[in-house]
Amino acid sequence: MTTTPRIAVLGAGYTGLAAAKLLANRTDGVVTLVNNRDYFVPRMRNHQVASGRPSRRLPLRGLLKGTGIRLFVDQVTGIDAAAREVVLAGAADPVGYDLLVYAMGSQADLATVPGAAEHAYGVAAVEQAERLHERMRTAGTVAVAGAGLTGIEVATELAETYPDRTVRLVTSGALGAQLSEPGREYLHRAADRFGIQVLEHATVGKVGPDGVLLADGAHVAADAVAWTTGFTVPALARAAGLAVDERGRLVVDSTMRSESHPEIYGIGDVAAIRNRDGRLLRMGCGPGGLAAVCAVHAITDREAGRTPKPLRVKDDALCISLGQRDGILQPTELDGTPKGKVRTGRPVAAFKRFILRTTGVVFPRYPGLVAAGAAGRA
Repeated sequence: MTTTPRIAVLGAGYTGLAAAKLLANRTDGVVTLVNNRDYFVPRMRNHQVASGRPSRRLPLRGLLKGTGIRLFVDQVTGIDAAAREVVLAGAADPVGYDLLVYAMGSQADLATVPGAAEHAYGVAAVEQAERLHERMRTAGTVAVAGAGLTGIEVATELAETYPDRTVRLVTSGALGAQLSEPGREYLHRAADRFGIQVLEHATVGKVGPDGVLLADGAHVAADAVAWTTGFTVPALARAAGLAVDERGRLVVDSTMRSESHPEIYGIGDVAAIRNRDGRLLRMGCGPGGLAAVCAVHAITDREAGRTPKPLRVKDDALCISLGQRDGILQPTELDGTPKGKVRTGRPVAAFKRFILRTTGVVFPRYPGLVAAGAAGRA
């Protein structure tokens, strides 16, 4: 490593932006941040954007002012791990690095099911959520495919905002499978209250302009289809010859360092993140934020000649909004198994609003405050 290391961070979502700003503040490295757009978007609010609430686009140059971080607004087309260079679509010269933080995030998987890319509306990107909102201006019926956290939040948000429309929630499993029995019962009551038509154990085989065709041949009519079933990650790590898992996520150790290329760290959804006892964390903003803090600590510790501490996480929790005035908070094991007492109602909705404000307003501006709060866990 050179005296002044070159640190490249790929991706300016929750984890990448935080990592870049923390590294610029806590190391002597020259930090370069690469992102495909010149603004940060609080992705956790996309279900609200789909229902018509305004999106928030925070200009990256304003968020990076005074940090010394170099910003490249460009599309990453490749990583040359041997040369330690990042290839960009619009730049003649690659971005060289001594350390690379890979934080490219995930996107809606619209390629697995026929017709999804042509006819469904994802909500993983704010632009997709805005297109769904435009479609909801005239759609009388919407089918939400997938009943994970995103699917539940999209379905309840749309049902609350458009009480005169028909909302159908289609899931290949049971509704609330990730919740305890009291949590599942509460979710079913909420769906009934919103008038959501729930189709359980229904696998989508094809998406068309008039709805979805299930694997058993049944047709679910809909003017619009919101796609929340599954996420995929960029193929950059696999194409670069880095060690990845079956989903293409970077395989990292408990300090977020690549197991095949020690000069590369992976954080957020693009990494298969494990804590110190080897248990895999779920994809999501919460685990991703802890991973970002852990990676920064590991980089600074190694820079100072110290042995870095592994990620320390014992448990997790799911905080699900059910419209604007209701919610479910479910404590879980790291593998997603529900445990403990589930919390519900308006207090959870208020807590979710606090989370959205923290991650969407405070976090991108002052990641050090969030890092301090996470210090005991990462």
